[in-house]
Amino acid sequence: MRYAATHILAVLVLGLVADADGAAGARVYAKVDAETRIYPGQEFTYSVVVEGGAKPTRIDVSALAAFNPRRAGSGTSMQTVGDRTTISYSENYAITAGGPGKMLLPGVIVTVGGQTVTTNPVEVTVSQPGSTDRLALEFSLSEERCYVGQPVIMTVRWVITARVQDAAFTVPVFRSGDFFIEDVSGSASAYARKRVTIDGVPVTVVENRQLIKGMEAAVISFSKVLIPKHAGRLVLDPVTVSTNMAVGRVRTSDFFNPYRMKYERVLVSSDPVTLEVQPVPEAGRPKQFYGLVGRYTISASATPTQVNVGDPITLTIRIGGNRYLKPVRWPALEEVPGLAGNFKIPTEKASPVIEGGQKIFTQTIRANNDRVTEIPPVALAYFDPDAGAYAVAETDAIELEVAPTKVLTNADVEGTASTPGNREVEAIRKGLSTNYYGPDVLANQGFFPVSALISPGYAALWSIPLLGLVVSSVLRFACRTSPAAEARKRRRQAHSIATRQLRNVPQADPEERHNLLASALRQYVGDRFDRVAASLTADECCDIIAASTGDAQVAARYKEMIAACETARYGSMGDNVGEKHVQDAIDLVRAVETRSPK
Repeated sequence: MRYAATHILAVLVLGLVADADGAAGARVYAKVDAETRIYPGQEFTYSVVVEGGAKPTRIDVSALAAFNPRRAGSGTSMQTVGDRTTISYSENYAITAGGPGKMLLPGVIVTVGGQTVTTNPVEVTVSQPGSTDRLALEFSLSEERCYVGQPVIMTVRWVITARVQDAAFTVPVFRSGDFFIEDVSGSASAYARKRVTIDGVPVTVVENRQLIKGMEAAVISFSKVLIPKHAGRLVLDPVTVSTNMAVGRVRTSDFFNPYRMKYERVLVSSDPVTLEVQPVPEAGRPKQFYGLVGRYTISASATPTQVNVGDPITLTIRIGGNRYLKPVRWPALEEVPGLAGNFKIPTEKASPVIEGGQKIFTQTIRANNDRVTEIPPVALAYFDPDAGAYAVAETDAIELEVAPTKVLTNADVEGTASTPGNREVEAIRKGLSTNYYGPDVLANQGFFPVSALISPGYAALWSIPLLGLVVSSVLRFACRTSPAAEARKRRRQAHSIATRQLRNVPQADPEERHNLLASALRQYVGDRFDRVAASLTADECCDIIAASTGDAQVAARYKEMIAACETARYGSMGDNVGEKHVQDAIDLVRAVETRSPK
């Protein structure tokens, strides 16, 4: 027991020293892990690393906002040189590459051990892929001319007559800020559908197969609704997709898989598209118009409709009649004649919701006099492009019954009115009384700190939290382990965890099995060899395993399995993962484990 207490105290002291010196001796930097080339539209990993210091308490990546960074996990690694062990913490972010050329990622602000540090800027080179006639990309709009606020359907169609993998789209219009962007409603399809994110916008991708020019082709397509925000001639930049395309086969030394596909990176681009956006006419524009183009309906309801002055009334306004409701704003209730003068309207507004094809607004209002007989109609103005004219839709008036409210004076409440017959508040002499008279009803409510400390009720209030704090502190110190011990634990458990993850792969969705298999293989290498699993490539796993086991053949098979899993994003372009693939992966992990030093 004495030894354990001494050990806990030593760990506590070392932890305090590490926290105090967290940033003083630390090396804080940013890096991009990319052994292979980076192509347009591809995701790469940007890492913020704290080496030889405390774990960062805050990382401000707002400087990278233009690149839309997304959290991609964190990791801890340990490196021992001689008698010195260095622990590194990393926070990883996924960033999508832009067009060919240089990408300069500015430094980010990192807080370590109470000190603020700015990392180094990172320059990324985005390579220009090759071109091919085996792939075609089409970009089109449902209209060539429209009004500001009028929905236009954008369609992207990718025709594939080759074997491809690792496709990445770039859609500049999604980042332009010239449009509201919505989903296409009512577009049910019997073909395979998958939800993906392109340039930060969720997109439903549809895949089918067609016979094109006598060749069977896979057709990948998606559509979005664009609602222009301003007038003018808008040139929509080309949509691009970069992908690995199979260009042949190469012989391998694997008896069961004597050939593997050879891939090259290619880029396919569509033509740009022009949209003429006209302003809505000035003549005949209603006062309530704020830019809605199309046809809309508006209705309202209120509850309750029998109230006293000052009672809350829930007013619900529903706007529909159009499939695309993102531009619809809160109705300007304070500008409705007869509403602002007779009702109290709060300035705070709840966020609207979209249900059943309608955008629903809810607000609480209160009648401020008993002369109010109705909630007046609320108008909605819009421009009808088919009729070429403005229209105004209105809600129906809602009838109300508002009763006056009695205002009680002090004399009414205290019962001191000059004429006893005029008292409207009477003391109830039996049962629960609302009024009592005389000094007998007064009680000493004085507070004395000393008596509070020793009284059972107050003692429980202050002693129970204190006891909980002491117990939690003791448990925390007793269970605290060093980073080195945590790393050893990860290494010991790496094999069993990877085996368990791999055995669960066949139960997953077929479209996710490739990703789960590759993730489990990378995670094993990361845990077993103190690396950041999220940033490991197939080549890096091969090098690490070869250096640890001395078996180049096992390392090459490990690399090939990860590369095979990183095949086409869409299920029909590659083989499904089955029980045999899972067992091969488990055998590979076991081979690496048995050949690696303990």
